[in-house]
Amino acid sequence: MPQKHVAIIGAGPGGLTAAMILAHRGHRVSVFEKKPVVGGRNADIVMDGYHFDTGPTFLMMTFVLREMFAEAGENANEYLTIKPLDPMYKLAFRDTEFWPTTDRKKMQEQIMRLFPGNERGLDLFYKTEKRRYDLMYPCLKKDYSAFSSLYCRPLLKALPHLALHRSLFGVLGDYFKQEVLRLSFTFQAKYLGMSPWECPAAFAIIPYIEHAYGIDHVEGGLSRISDAMARVALKKGAEIRCSRPVKRVLTKNGRACGVELVDGEKIDADAVIVNADFGHAMETLFDRGVIRKWAPDRLRNKKYSCSTFMLYLGLDKRYDEAHHQIVFADDYAANIADIVKYNRLSNDMSVYVRNASVTDPTIAPAGHSAVYVLVPVANAKSGIRWDGERTAEYREKVLARIARRTSMKDIEKHIAVEKTITPAQWVSDYDLFLGATFNLGHSINQMLYFRPRNRFEEVGNVYLVGGGTHPGSGLPTIYESARISANLLEQDLK
Repeated sequence: MPQKHVAIIGAGPGGLTAAMILAHRGHRVSVFEKKPVVGGRNADIVMDGYHFDTGPTFLMMTFVLREMFAEAGENANEYLTIKPLDPMYKLAFRDTEFWPTTDRKKMQEQIMRLFPGNERGLDLFYKTEKRRYDLMYPCLKKDYSAFSSLYCRPLLKALPHLALHRSLFGVLGDYFKQEVLRLSFTFQAKYLGMSPWECPAAFAIIPYIEHAYGIDHVEGGLSRISDAMARVALKKGAEIRCSRPVKRVLTKNGRACGVELVDGEKIDADAVIVNADFGHAMETLFDRGVIRKWAPDRLRNKKYSCSTFMLYLGLDKRYDEAHHQIVFADDYAANIADIVKYNRLSNDMSVYVRNASVTDPTIAPAGHSAVYVLVPVANAKSGIRWDGERTAEYREKVLARIARRTSMKDIEKHIAVEKTITPAQWVSDYDLFLGATFNLGHSINQMLYFRPRNRFEEVGNVYLVGGGTHPGSGLPTIYESARISANLLEQDLK
């Protein structure tokens, strides 16, 4: 087919994936990124020799990442050093430490020791959730641009296994009776920014994917993936223009015809791919009246994920702690309710700590460590004001919890450099609508056809990639969104 010009707004994981695939297929690709570096929330934060991933730190379904490089005619192993983590992570409850592993025998022995009487449920978990995954995964690779797509054979085949009337926490009760053990397989709902008591049961495939395929780490941090994708895109002929924010999508007769940059430059394009945060894009990137279904006044009525309070800590000490660790609130259900129901800050919070220096010495000076801390909190819809005093107070509470519940007893004394990101800063500095770190919620009525579609339903020649479109948030699904959109774009432009 004749070469087409594709303008891509945003050099996040979705935009970069689409760029390298389409450039490899012979299209002229121009990527416009607001920040001075690529990656979006998958970018590298560098402070005095310490390196931190801005957002994603768990790499699962690595085979999807490898497929994306293959789509661009490249081998991911030539660009990235990928290391499996086993045990995958440490789960710290008030009275129990649990180290999930992909070794099924060791996992069963650990359950037998810590949660006697529940060990038989592990085999049933693997068997049932493998069946659900095998049926659901093909559905996640399809586009749902038309209502009739809900009647496609893969989805109809999977439908009886989706347990639409049940929650993630509820379905895990089929395998494990002890609450702490069930929580160990449901905390993954945080990847979707949801409560395990509200998260659809179908997402039980996420813990299955972790246990079946494992979790990996990329040497230097997951931000290296974005750097590698940018190198591939450039190699294939794409141009990536950083520090060039887009002001709006240009439209004519209901179809995109290019983009206008903040500096006034206008670029003609045959198609536009939007990798900006979905809500932010709907608020800012289209002229008034162009967007109706997803108009700004309707956006707030949708369900959104929680936000996160972030600490990036460069320490002049190295701790012998897990690479990934989740410190659960003493009352996890109450903590989740504070976030998603009552829109208030919990004193009894859950904290995720990534101590990647224990396995990757490249991200900090010798003998030092780069520690990443994430605390789920209510998004900006809550009305919580993150002024300087509140941020400082919450920071102290988070550090006190880490000191109390981990071996990092003197963590505050060893902070050499630090950075904080609050929900308010996710809005102001990273253009996240409502500071919802995991984008639109993943309830059944906001999935598949009912989620913003890869072939955007409101404006022709516009395609969406990222966590705000199908299949949803998380690196593997964001990569898949880019492949779906790239394929649709080619079909439409032929």
